[in-house]
Amino acid sequence: MKINRSVLLKPLINVTGIVERRHTLPILSNLLLEANNNKIQLTATDLEMQISLSIDSHTQEALTTTISAKKFLDICRALPEDSEIDLVSKDSRMTVKAGKSRFNLQTLPAADYPVMTKVNGDSVLIQLPQIELKRLLKQVEFAMAQQDIRYYLNGLLLEVDGNKLNLVGTDGHRLSFTSATLNQSYEKNNVILPRKTVIELIKLLEDNDEEVTIEIAAGQVNFAFGEMRLISKVIDGKFPDYNRVIPTAHSNTFTVNRMAILTAMQRASILSNEKYRGIRMVLSHNNIKLISTNTEQEEAEEELEITYAQESLDIGFNVTYLIDVLNNTQQENINFSFADANSSCLITLPEDDDYKYVVMPMRI
Repeated sequence: MKINRSVLLKPLINVTGIVERRHTLPILSNLLLEANNNKIQLTATDLEMQISLSIDSHTQEALTTTISAKKFLDICRALPEDSEIDLVSKDSRMTVKAGKSRFNLQTLPAADYPVMTKVNGDSVLIQLPQIELKRLLKQVEFAMAQQDIRYYLNGLLLEVDGNKLNLVGTDGHRLSFTSATLNQSYEKNNVILPRKTVIELIKLLEDNDEEVTIEIAAGQVNFAFGEMRLISKVIDGKFPDYNRVIPTAHSNTFTVNRMAILTAMQRASILSNEKYRGIRMVLSHNNIKLISTNTEQEEAEEELEITYAQESLDIGFNVTYLIDVLNNTQQENINFSFADANSSCLITLPEDDDYKYVVMPMRI
């Protein structure tokens, strides 16, 4: 079976992203490779998520086997650019030939490959452009927890409610919420997508207006876009009620240039305590000071002029949480809102009413 390296390489990279290096089941280090009727299908799984990708090829030959994902990818990467790759499978071996290069790889039976199948039963189908879903995911993914014992936080809430698609990430200290309007209404339904699924989706989604179809079923979500099919299990658990966390009456508000406050925070953070990363935001008439200190009694202070005529405030935050949101939004200006020195900070975007980011204060 022959295929050009340039046709094979990108799909191979896309699929092998989820393959775990060391696995208790050796076959999970492999890719399932199926060829017939001028199509080659590549499938990878880690038992929680599965990516399948179909490639057009000019081969009528039928071939079904599994092959080491990492070795096959490394071979394809190392071959000259326009190589014609010839794959021959015999017994429990696969020979990969290109020009004067030849590699003999061990295979495992395709019948043993643990393919995830779509769940039957009721499901909700929604569609939106790939670029839109990618933008929404990027707005919230950085706020997800990492390896938290509250396992339901190590993922992202994906919620359909009426004609809204809501995405929420939180680690208990900060929360990121975004929303998009869908072209039809649905009954309320939500699932928690695992962290790994979210990160893979951001990598795989293209910056174009082609549709991605999301199918939410019992214990599973399926994504279909282009030649790609991604099946993911969901996290079983109850996500916190984000509506209780997002404040509605924060009246002390100012708008500031995003890059100006981001660079000021990055400079101030240099002398913040390495463990707690605390920074004080001191608000007074038309002025904000960012102050950080550390255990060596060193201090950094940054000052910005802003339009602000409300009450004076002195409030502490983990500066990393603020830098994260400023790095992950692209707007020129950003709104900060506060209630008092013991309440959360609400960050919103002047040009995007659907985005909200909440950071809990810390004592400094």
